[in-house]
Amino acid sequence: MMPSLRRALVAGAALVALACAAPADARSFRWANDGDVNSMDPYARNETFLLTFTQNIYDPLIRRDSKLRLEPALATEWSQPSPTVWRFKLRANVRFHDGSPFTADDVVFSFARATGGGSNIKGYFGSVKEARKIDDLTVEFETNGPNPIFPEEITGWGMMSKTWSEKNGATVAADLTKREENFATRNANGTGPFMLKSREPDVKTVLVPNPNWWDKAQHNLTEVTFFRIGNDATRVAALLSGEVDFVYTVPPQDMPRIAGTQGLKLVQGPELRTIYLGFDQDRAELQESPVKGKNPFKDRRVRQAFYQAIDMEAIRSRVMRGQANVSALMMGPGVNGWSEAQNRRTPFDVEASKKLLAEAGYPNGFEVGMDCPNDRYVNDEQICQAVTAMLARAGIKVNLNAQTRAKFFEKVNVPRFETSFYLLGWTPATYDAHNVFFNLVHCRDLPRSRGMFNNGGYCNPEIDKLTDAMASEVDPKKRSAIIEQANQLLKDDFGYIPLHQQTVVWAMKQNVEVAQYADNYFPLRLVNMK
Repeated sequence: MMPSLRRALVAGAALVALACAAPADARSFRWANDGDVNSMDPYARNETFLLTFTQNIYDPLIRRDSKLRLEPALATEWSQPSPTVWRFKLRANVRFHDGSPFTADDVVFSFARATGGGSNIKGYFGSVKEARKIDDLTVEFETNGPNPIFPEEITGWGMMSKTWSEKNGATVAADLTKREENFATRNANGTGPFMLKSREPDVKTVLVPNPNWWDKAQHNLTEVTFFRIGNDATRVAALLSGEVDFVYTVPPQDMPRIAGTQGLKLVQGPELRTIYLGFDQDRAELQESPVKGKNPFKDRRVRQAFYQAIDMEAIRSRVMRGQANVSALMMGPGVNGWSEAQNRRTPFDVEASKKLLAEAGYPNGFEVGMDCPNDRYVNDEQICQAVTAMLARAGIKVNLNAQTRAKFFEKVNVPRFETSFYLLGWTPATYDAHNVFFNLVHCRDLPRSRGMFNNGGYCNPEIDKLTDAMASEVDPKKRSAIIEQANQLLKDDFGYIPLHQQTVVWAMKQNVEVAQYADNYFPLRLVNMK
């Protein structure tokens, strides 16, 4: 089926669902996004949209407030009785949606499940040696060495019920990359503020408030219906016509129209996610290129040539309509380790790119495939189309493969890594540079979860040493110097091509009040309708 026809059919299904929905009362909230959540399992994919959606159902031990500060959730307090041990006191009298009690057994089980087969969030626990129960309301995590930022690393980790998972054959996360499913894929049982009422993949998902939630509800919603509407125009039309109350992914080209429509408003702010391009630097020969006997991306000059052929100002102003901050680093402002002094790109220069390619042995350029999602980031396919056209000026023929996020992640992510050149985005869950280097830059060491999202297999042992050092250094000045050195080495090596941090833009009716997080998390517990 052609991609355009498939998107049209999905959009049509969403509109049918909207048309058939019962009239909304003042507290029934309907919202839409271009891509589906893909799974109700909170460990199925380390991706912002899935994590923020499932966190409405599954509470973490520690969560973040609207200023991204840590605050208690299922853990009321945490401490370090020794440099390699973190102790968490659990909240008493908390129950899962099925009425069963939440205890330390569930935390230890959730740790085993999150670090086991099928889980895509193993990287949260790369430093953890063991999780153990002290008593029913106390757990400890022992790390391989000092880890001063461990609480920052687990804010996206939702707690699952040991009893429910065992009863329903869901003790291991279903591997989305293998298109696996189990009971947790379409069903849910957390301790969170909302409960799953119904699930129609790629069409709609309905949540209802948890009347027995441990926290005080700050929302006034009676029901929440999420619609997947892949087509930009259809999604915006649904907002303009009043069929939905809120749109999560807003096309930049439609912002003026929405802002100028009576009864609607935009909420926007800077985002922490960095959009970037990556190369296959692992294979001896690229899978998606006629170049035989060698891999062009193993040559730093080729990587720099690609970098300098891309006009980021054109992407920022034309493709993103100004809703992006151009980046030279794999992290943005607000992330510990970002530096304005280092955030200066090597200049756009097509002639320099051609010269570098010739020096590397490709005077006429070469051909390569490129993977890109078309429903994950703001104007993601349009960005890839622009990159394709820009690289063509330097003699590079790019064969673009744009597809839905489900197929895209299945192809390019762990364990397949079947890509030669790709576009992705990354938000460091800890808001610290170590998260970027550990997950995206470290040489792949999948048994220890290092480099788990290093899809291109970049490997620089010198940076790895610095990554390990920043994980355990407790002196802030020394740690900052380590991060600065690692940033510079990665920049000089052109290991990746950072593009920009997109602006978080949400569109909604005037009567909707939300809390917008810089990490693009969307907590329904803070939504109110006047």
